[in-house]
Amino acid sequence: MAVTIDPRPTYFGDRIVVTGSYGATDTSIDLSDLMSSIDFADINPTSAMAPLNLEVGTDAGVGDATPMTFRNFATVSGTTITINKVEATQTAIAGTFFAIGRR
Repeated sequence: MAVTIDPRPTYFGDRIVVTGSYGATDTSIDLSDLMSSIDFADINPTSAMAPLNLEVGTDAGVGDATPMTFRNFATVSGTTITINKVEATQTAIAGTFFAIGRR
């Protein structure tokens, strides 16, 4: 599924608010056609992620793995939102996004 940008962004002053959705195979969202810069962005996966078994504490490697759940997260560079995973083995989840930036 390709990134889908909702057809009616909201404008206030020199700012724009854009929402939309992305697929599990999408790794980035390019908003350069709408924004000159992004001030804030967030992503919301549409379902829960599978827990990761992470070893915590000073005795890592002795079988004290604790299941923890982490969601995909967003980072911003210029006008692109990058969808990140905590671990490469984690399954990507489709979801929605929200961005505020300058026109």
